[in-house]
Amino acid sequence: MSEQAVRAREFKASGIAADDLPDGLVVADETGRIVCFNAAASRITAVPADFALGRALVDVLPLEDLKGRRWWTLTDPYGGLAIRGGQPERNLLLPGGREVLVSARYVREEPRGRVCRVVVSLRGTEARRRSERSHAELIATVAHELRSPLTSVKGFTRTLLRKWERFTDDQKRMMLETVDGDADRIARLIAELLDISRIDSGRLELRRQPVDIAAAVGRNVHAHISAGQRADRFLVQLAHPLPDLWADPDKIDQVLGNLLENAVRHGEGMVTIEVAPATAKDDEKGTAVIVSDEGPGIPEESLSRVFTRFWRGSKRGGTGLGLYIVKGIVEAHGGTITVGRGPGGGAEFRFILPVGAPAYLA
Repeated sequence: MSEQAVRAREFKASGIAADDLPDGLVVADETGRIVCFNAAASRITAVPADFALGRALVDVLPLEDLKGRRWWTLTDPYGGLAIRGGQPERNLLLPGGREVLVSARYVREEPRGRVCRVVVSLRGTEARRRSERSHAELIATVAHELRSPLTSVKGFTRTLLRKWERFTDDQKRMMLETVDGDADRIARLIAELLDISRIDSGRLELRRQPVDIAAAVGRNVHAHISAGQRADRFLVQLAHPLPDLWADPDKIDQVLGNLLENAVRHGEGMVTIEVAPATAKDDEKGTAVIVSDEGPGIPEESLSRVFTRFWRGSKRGGTGLGLYIVKGIVEAHGGTITVGRGPGGGAEFRFILPVGAPAYLA
């Protein structure tokens, strides 16, 4: 049995299940020969483990940087400075242009001693590519949504400045009301972007205080009626008594506003809002809010994508970001939200918020 095979067996016997690791793991001994090449490394590099074991690290992984320079020549793990502990993760290329994220650790027998092992971690670039595509889609969506109101604002303001005296007061009012509405649209989009940034980074701040959820529902329904919706299109059902709810009132209004707007814009018929006591996660007391309509509903194959970015239930406008934000807000409160088909055949959104009372009130 070769020395490399003995080393590989010793490595396996050390209690480390290399093939169970989600990332690629490659270990080379003091001579630069590979003694471990796990299953993930084989998948990422398309190099069989049987071929890699016992061969030189630089031959099995002929890595190059994005400028075409040989990475092992640049880093020189065995002959470089003795104070180095490894290499941070960076994007490198394998033969054929295959991209891989590589980081390395230099293991020494003693501080500043010779390198006895080089441990290399490999990761595929699929997750990074998905993230880059998501950011590109977000930028494209924002640019598209901003173009229309900004064009309107610029056009009307330029026209008014140049030809103010030619318009009647009613015409001026109409133009200024349009500019005001488009400015509100831009402000909402900017607020959505800030919310997404905070949700993605885990920095969404909640200012918890007692919330009258029934009053919040009534306030949001009244806002839609004031905007021109028929009062008989809304049915509010409240179950009493409701538990005290501690939450961020502005964020709860945002959740209710998004769900009601979604039902009004994309649904049909009666919009029903039900509020009732419920059991939240970990058997905690909570409040459930159900918003349903009588429209065509959401296709079964789309239910899993409803709370993702850019999902649109129809072509009736919107950025496709509202439900993503709703889910982030509900979960930041420790609650849950689900979607399904309502009794009237339309979409039904149900979210449950735990009481969330401060510890001194528990």
